[in-house]
Amino acid sequence: MAVWAIGDIQGCHGSLMELLDKIEFTPTHDTLWIAGDLVNRGEDSLETLYYLYSIRDSIKVVLGNHDIALIAAYYGIKKSNPTIDPILASPDAKKLIDWLREQKFLHVDYQLGYCMAHAGISPEFDLGMALRYAKRVETKLQSHDAKTWLKAMFKEGSKKFDRTASSLDIDRYIMGAFTRMRFCYNDHKLDFDQKGAPTDALREKGLKPWFECENRADIDLKIIFGHWSTLGFYHDENVLALDTGCLWGGKLTAARIDVDEVEIVQVECGVGMEPN
Repeated sequence: MAVWAIGDIQGCHGSLMELLDKIEFTPTHDTLWIAGDLVNRGEDSLETLYYLYSIRDSIKVVLGNHDIALIAAYYGIKKSNPTIDPILASPDAKKLIDWLREQKFLHVDYQLGYCMAHAGISPEFDLGMALRYAKRVETKLQSHDAKTWLKAMFKEGSKKFDRTASSLDIDRYIMGAFTRMRFCYNDHKLDFDQKGAPTDALREKGLKPWFECENRADIDLKIIFGHWSTLGFYHDENVLALDTGCLWGGKLTAARIDVDEVEIVQVECGVGMEPN
């Protein structure tokens, strides 16, 4: 039995199947962690979603910003696009969307010593806070009022955590941190606009990757995340970044995490879009 974590798939079904074949993934014996962004922009989002749904008992999924965008398009909150149109037109659309809505924003495994969130964990949150706030937005996404609540999530929100803010503003911060975060300032204010790789020039302006922020709350587990294709593969004692830009002509990466030393397996991707 093996446990593998993989980065953003974004509808690249062919690359996913090639990678799973390369690591000899067997759903009846192995477990797959998926760091969000299952769909969108890739050519085979429907096929990807169908396959992951078919092995749903063997996978752990956290939601990414593109998965949230798909749910929002299903509700008519956001516009669709040609890569997710087939999902929305599928006779199984409701089943697939309802399954996505059941997924987490944060997955934790104390025995393995890892946790996983699409963009990472806010530097403001220790593990207890992260679990509590993840559960808060999961519950709302799964509620009967999910459409109304989700519509409010696409309005401009705070870039710094404020317990005294309105309930919806707090939810927007939680959602943004778990699904869209990359950089932060030393005061832990998040920057959702900068999408490039970390550079000395950005650091001189006070912008650092969220996992480098000073006085970041302690997380005793190693954090697996995706979302940041321009960062690429990155691994240190605190984090494991797995978005290696499959959609952008890069690679799709799997990391075996149930072993003493992380094993990395990658496949080249045929799709070659320009990052935006």
